[in-house]
Amino acid sequence: MPDLQAPPAAGGPLAGFLDLGGVPVPVVDLARLLGLPARAGPEDDDSYRHLVLAADAATAFLVDRADDLVVVPSAAIRAVAETRTLNGCVAAEITLGDRMVHVLDLARLLTAEERQRLDDLTRAAAGRLAAFGGMSA
Repeated sequence: MPDLQAPPAAGGPLAGFLDLGGVPVPVVDLARLLGLPARAGPEDDDSYRHLVLAADAATAFLVDRADDLVVVPSAAIRAVAETRTLNGCVAAEITLGDRMVHVLDLARLLTAEERQRLDDLTRAAAGRLAAFGGMSA
């Protein structure tokens, strides 16, 4: 996993910023965002976690692992009512083998206030990066 730059004002689910070609991309720890219990033990080392970059490359999500990309038949998809989850972030449930998997709507993972705060921190990170100018390695 690449090194993430964590600004002093960061915290909560913000794991830090990924420098993607000179553009800071906020990385949100999905487990912390969803309130899942903290992992423990040497097998849970962050260096083995994966980053999933949103299609617009504006945000990345730190996840335990990304195993595969699958095509799911329509019959295996069950819609979930928007009111059943915080901000409607779970869009559907799918059946994969003997498991039920929640399908998350990336546009709804963050509330409007969380998105605004993340945007503010991203602008501040871009400003800090720009202050160093065109330094070369």
